[in-house]
Amino acid sequence: MKQSILGKSGLRVYPIGLGTNAVGGHNLYPNLNENAGKDLVRQSIEHGGNFLDTAFIYGEGRSEELIGEVLQEFKRSDVIIATKAAHKKQGNDYVFDHSPSFLIKSVDEALTRLQTDYIDLFYIHFPDESTPKDEAVQALAELKKAGKIRAIGVSNFSLEQLKEANKNGDVDVYQGEYNLLNREAEETIFPYVTEHRISFVPYFPLVSGLLAGKYNKETTFPSGDLRNSQKHFQGETFKENIDKVNKLQPIADNHGADIAHVVLAWYLTRPEIDVVIPGAKRAEQWIANKKAADIQLTDTEKAFISDLFS
Repeated sequence: MKQSILGKSGLRVYPIGLGTNAVGGHNLYPNLNENAGKDLVRQSIEHGGNFLDTAFIYGEGRSEELIGEVLQEFKRSDVIIATKAAHKKQGNDYVFDHSPSFLIKSVDEALTRLQTDYIDLFYIHFPDESTPKDEAVQALAELKKAGKIRAIGVSNFSLEQLKEANKNGDVDVYQGEYNLLNREAEETIFPYVTEHRISFVPYFPLVSGLLAGKYNKETTFPSGDLRNSQKHFQGETFKENIDKVNKLQPIADNHGADIAHVVLAWYLTRPEIDVVIPGAKRAEQWIANKKAADIQLTDTEKAFISDLFS
């Protein structure tokens, strides 16, 4: 199977990973079926995927627990697990904490939930307001030396926070929002990660299905749906985005693929990006998404997509 190396980490991953916030993420999605979530993880591995992206906040550890159960069915070295922590319960709410003591505790707890003795990639999920970022990463570097984690990541950090975190060159992977409708990282984060051989893992790659060609201008969403509050789904902006997405159909047809696959394939043409992690709720969604790894966009197609969403 085709594989990429995540930055300087040495981790070899299939370029289409699986975002697992819908695997046990009951606090994020209503009425999730846990058996379906486990089958999604299982089939993604059985069909050649090897990169699972999870986090404590996905079901307050439940996603990690379900992945840990499925993990027992496979050879551990065949699966690359990324997880994250930063959320600390304070009353009925969460605050962000990436103090060394909290990170050490979080790694140990994640190891238990995942039923493994090492985590391939551990991210600081969000920056807190007080802990020096290099001190937090140094704590993870010590855990790396101890064999509890294999690579260090940070997520949702500003450029300045990333620079502070990477003071000693220990950051392997950066995860942040990036998609065709939000390309801010190209001007801020991309130059730095390129210079320091840090792999950029984009989240929200299909913008809640908007970039997958799933909707038309008349599509509405039920009350309480998060898309009702997202800027890309509002009024004329939504209609303009639909028009742009529809212009990708000829490219999709040319490759015998869906629009979603073309969008994911475009991300993989970026030298900063080694893997994408689209979410899924059903196994067949991930199996379909893996087609993106085999799409070879022409230079003309790549330029057209970039200019369309510039």
